[in-house]
Amino acid sequence: MLKIEGLSASYGKIQVLHDLNIEVGEGEIVTLIGANGAGKSTTLRSITGLVTPTSGKITFNGQEITNMRPNEIVKRGITLVPEGREIFPELTVRENLAIGAYSLKNQKDIGKDYEKVFELFPILKSRTKQYGKTLSGGEQQMLAIARALMAHPRMLCLDEPSMGLAPLLVEKIFDIIVTINKDENIPILLIEQNARMALSIANRGYVIETGRIVLEDKAENLLNNPTLQAAYLGTGVE
Repeated sequence: MLKIEGLSASYGKIQVLHDLNIEVGEGEIVTLIGANGAGKSTTLRSITGLVTPTSGKITFNGQEITNMRPNEIVKRGITLVPEGREIFPELTVRENLAIGAYSLKNQKDIGKDYEKVFELFPILKSRTKQYGKTLSGGEQQMLAIARALMAHPRMLCLDEPSMGLAPLLVEKIFDIIVTINKDENIPILLIEQNARMALSIANRGYVIETGRIVLEDKAENLLNNPTLQAAYLGTGVE
């Protein structure tokens, strides 16, 4: 579904990504593991048009999207849930959700979309008139994911969804991610500081170091890889 070939990207004169090759198939959850600064977020930002690659090719459903503008990529069906949530704090929950649906041509059925996300996130239904800034961290993360779902994505990119959340909330967020993947058949590319948790729900994983993919395998094999265990899984975090 998503195919990245030879992707390189830089910030000014500093090259961050070096010749990356990554694939996400139909219905898969794929996770990208690496230390802080390894290039994980830059990879997602390149896919979603927020960073312009210096070389390489990104295709989605057989169509090249390299160098497309972010709004065009959203229309193609790729939606990013960014690190830090980045909800609109001065807007209500309902207004945040409405912004997620801005690219839809048919606005008549938006009521059904609200109900669908409220089924996934019941707490948001009781918070529709609250401002984003008044929500807890976990509720803000739920809102960020719900807002992305309002765009009818064909693929989700999730950047550190568990960051700053209590362990019980982390489990809840990951259960929701699995539900979205299975019930809606939405493939997911996941970046997550909790490498063990990410691999526990993923089909496959890639390990990135200093902007280069150094290992790829089935998630269960990566969980049992001694080198990976020592580097990333010993404490359950990157």
